[in-house]
Amino acid sequence: MYDFAIIGAGMAGASLAAEIVRSSSGARVLLLEREDQPGYHTTGRSAAFWSETYGGPGVVPLSLASGDYLQEHGFLHRRGALHMVRYGDEADLGGFIETYAGTGAKLEKVGRSYLESVVPALREEWVGAVHEPACADIDVAGLHQHYLALAARGGAKLRCRAQLVSAERGADGWKLTCSDRESYQARVLVNAAGAWADNIATLAGAKPLDIRPYKRTVVQLALEQAPPPDLPLILDMAGSFYFKPDNGRLWLSPHDEDLCDPCDAAADELAVAQAIDRFQRVVDWPIARVERRWAGLRSFAPDRLPVYGFATDIPDFFWFAGQGGFGIQTAPAAANLGASILLGETENPAFTRGLARASYSPDRLSGD
Repeated sequence: MYDFAIIGAGMAGASLAAEIVRSSSGARVLLLEREDQPGYHTTGRSAAFWSETYGGPGVVPLSLASGDYLQEHGFLHRRGALHMVRYGDEADLGGFIETYAGTGAKLEKVGRSYLESVVPALREEWVGAVHEPACADIDVAGLHQHYLALAARGGAKLRCRAQLVSAERGADGWKLTCSDRESYQARVLVNAAGAWADNIATLAGAKPLDIRPYKRTVVQLALEQAPPPDLPLILDMAGSFYFKPDNGRLWLSPHDEDLCDPCDAAADELAVAQAIDRFQRVVDWPIARVERRWAGLRSFAPDRLPVYGFATDIPDFFWFAGQGGFGIQTAPAAANLGASILLGETENPAFTRGLARASYSPDRLSGD
C-alpha cells in the first residue's frame, strides 16, 4: 500500500514526489507514467525560460518563491527579456508595468535607443519595450532529472509505460489498474497528469474542472549569421511571438495557443509559417533554414491559475494540475505547497512569500 500514487511523472509529478519524500521520510510514493519516459509531452518541449511575469500577476508569487531555489541549484542563467511594442502602442508599456505593480516583479521602461543597442537590425516600427532584467534561461532537463533523482533517493517508485486505466476507491483507499496489467493500492490519488488531468478525474469518479490543453509551437532556425549569444528574450507585448538564441541557433514561437485534445502534439505548418513571417517583421536577419519544429501542450483551468488541493466531491483525490506553460519555473514553490497540503503541514518559509492556498484551491472551481 502506497501513501500517495501520483499520476504523471513530468515536472509536476516529479517535483511533488521529491518534496513529499523530503518532507516525510516515511511516506511511500508511487509515480505512474503513461509514456516510455517521464516528461515526454510538456516538460521535454518547454521553451526553457524563467520570467517573473510569465503566467500573469496571479502566478508571480509562485515564480518569485521558486527563483532562489532554482538559482542556488544552478538551474538559472540570466538573460533578461524585452517585451516590445510597435509605434503607436507606446501607452501599453505603462499599462504592462501597472499590471504587475505590487507583485515584486522588477520591470523598467526602455526606448528605441536601448533596443538598437541590444537588438541588431531591428526594424523601425519597434520603438519601446518593458525590460525584465531577472528573466533567465532555465535548465529544464537538469531540473526534471534533479527532482526524479531526489524522489528516487527518498524511496519513491517510478513506473513507466503504466497508463492508468481504472481507479476504484474502497474502504482501504484506491485500487489502481494500469495498462501494463499491474495493480497498485494507494491511500491518496494525486492527479498530476497535465493535459490529461480532466480525463484522470473522470476515470476516478471526480468532477472535471474544465482544465483544457492548448498547443504551442516552437521552431529552431539556423540564421545566415548566428544571433548574439547574449540577446535578451524578445517578446511581442501583444502576444504574437517570442524568440531567443540557443547555442548558435534561434528558438522562435508564434505564441500560438490552439485548443486541442490531449495528444502527442505536432507542429502545424501554418503555425511555423506564421512564426517565420512575424520574426521577419521584427529584425532583418536572413534565415538559412528551419532545422527543427515541435509543439507542446499547456493546460489551463478556466481562470488560468493552477489547481492545488483536495477535490471537494470525492475523498482522497488531490489536484496538482492546470500549470499552463509556467509549471517548470514555479516547480519548487508549487511542490512545496502541494506537499504541505497533502501532509497537513505548514509550507517551508522559503516558499511562502505572497502565497495564498485559497488562490489555487480547487474549491474556487467546484461550483459548490
